[in-house]
Amino acid sequence: MVISPFLVSGFTLLVGLVGLIIVLIAVKGLSDHYKEASIFNNSLYGVLLGIVGVVVFVAALFVTALSFFTNVLGIELSTAWSDPTAFSNINWTEAIVFDNLIPHLAALVGSLAILFIFVVVAAIFSRNSLTTLAEKTGVGLFGTAGLLLLIGSVLTIIVVGFLLIWVAYILLTVAFFRIRAEPTQPPPMTPS
Repeated sequence: MVISPFLVSGFTLLVGLVGLIIVLIAVKGLSDHYKEASIFNNSLYGVLLGIVGVVVFVAALFVTALSFFTNVLGIELSTAWSDPTAFSNINWTEAIVFDNLIPHLAALVGSLAILFIFVVVAAIFSRNSLTTLAEKTGVGLFGTAGLLLLIGSVLTIIVVGFLLIWVAYILLTVAFFRIRAEPTQPPPMTPS
């Protein structure tokens, strides 16, 4: 999850997804170890809400683009695939008028707002999970990572939020390495 923003190949999404799955497996193991189901449940809810938010956002973008092509440009997408001259026959000065673009820009802003709400709620669940994990493990970096994740998700409106989310992932990685195994107790001695 930390290195996926720096990959330039098509594997960026795949590497991030694999990292997310590994973190979920680790959180599930810690949740079972500490017998605290809310650790994993909150993480899972956060991930699911994030995925649902992205799916809703992509669907809204698709519908907005479809509406833009059919209503503003006058192109039926079924014919656009078979007729390569469909885009060259458009009078762009008449098609791109501000009054025609307002509903589509509003739909774009609305879909971004929906994505933002889903991301913030997902970050709240993730923060709750990481705060509980910090209490159980005694590693305060889990709580710090959760707080930075929440602040970063709120600040994604301005671009600095993405940097904070990335820093939260780094702190989460360090926090997992700071967990110490509990010392094993020697078996009780039986009197002879």
